[in-house]
Amino acid sequence: MNGTNGWTPVQRVRTSEQVMAQIEERILDGRLRAGDHLPSERELAAMLGVSRPSLRESLRVLEALGILDIRRGGGAGGGAVLLGVPGPGFVNLLKLQLALGQFTAVDVLETRVALESWSAAEAARRAGPADLAALSGILDRMDEPAITAAAFNGLDAAFHTRVADATGNALTAHLMAALRTAINRQMVEAYSALPDWRLTAETVRAEHRAILDALGAGTPEEASRLMHDHIHDFYALGAQAPSRLH
Repeated sequence: MNGTNGWTPVQRVRTSEQVMAQIEERILDGRLRAGDHLPSERELAAMLGVSRPSLRESLRVLEALGILDIRRGGGAGGGAVLLGVPGPGFVNLLKLQLALGQFTAVDVLETRVALESWSAAEAARRAGPADLAALSGILDRMDEPAITAAAFNGLDAAFHTRVADATGNALTAHLMAALRTAINRQMVEAYSALPDWRLTAETVRAEHRAILDALGAGTPEEASRLMHDHIHDFYALGAQAPSRLH
């Protein structure tokens, strides 16, 4: 252990995986925490007994997963830093898994109903004036006559994500944002495939307004019921085309 600060030299063939395993172990047991800097690339490669290219490969994977932020340059601000906020890794992975058909439209529907019904109820209990004002502003922008299907869908996603934010539960908000980002392409295609998407948009607007009213009134059961029905409505419209997600 001399001069290595507890890092164990990697012995096996799959060097990059061994490097990742040691970093992950230190995160899990609390020796590394959000905001901590890893040793410099040169120091860490020496401690682990690996080449710098092998080390870089591991660090790049952890960066892609949103665990590390690799900052260029030297000094106190440079190097690899453990992130304290969720990165884009989960979103990107979920998006690819949906595209590959690893989760079905039914999986998405059931997950959204469970997550968003709870979110609506909890937001009705916790939402403050700033939350309600933000949601109202999103709905006002959705009312613009010249809005496109893509812009409408973006605001629709923003509304649902903002409801999740209003719960005060950071994990719920992150999961909701990740899910809506992951299904964004399917959502845009679903709206575009409708015979008259603006007619459907009128229904969506009305349902959003009713949900917002329930949040403002502080009625959790009503907010949950309205959100449940709202999500089911669009899937019912696309019952013959399971790829349509809302």
